[in-house]
Amino acid sequence: MVSKISLQEAAERADAIMLSTMSSVEPVLNWVHDGSTDGGCGDYTIDGKTTSSVTRRAAVMTIVSEARRGSLLGVVERHWKQQGYTITSMNASKEFPAVNARTPEDFRMSVLVGGKGQFFFSVVTPCFIESEVAPPKTKASGTAFEGPKVPDPSVHSDFWSANTPIPSPSS
Repeated sequence: MVSKISLQEAAERADAIMLSTMSSVEPVLNWVHDGSTDGGCGDYTIDGKTTSSVTRRAAVMTIVSEARRGSLLGVVERHWKQQGYTITSMNASKEFPAVNARTPEDFRMSVLVGGKGQFFFSVVTPCFIESEVAPPKTKASGTAFEGPKVPDPSVHSDFWSANTPIPSPSS
């Protein structure tokens, strides 16, 4: 069954998924909202109304060492599974690993490691009735940036920036 909610309502759901994901990480990451975009859904309509999807993005400003990247990806993957989301693919690349998932309502999420080890998150909505979409109202933990490109990660964390792997729990 196709939902008739507005794209704004869908964007708010995407924001809630993003906030829940970011809030699941301990110690807390410093993150900022990245660009939000919307896209047409071709000829797909709902009750004759034009549809679109929206993408919400976030960038992590905390420096995550190469030794801790797999741990952070694991935290996100476990959180998504606990929420009942399906892991749709994983990229085990040493340089640019990623995890992709989707909700039962077909919101699609990804976390990927980009250049300089910076983590990027996105949530893409399914197609919903086109409407104006406001910027995210959720509060990021980092300082908003100016300009078209998110700066490189620059916030040190005693935990996430450490160059030693996370010790395995003892049996």
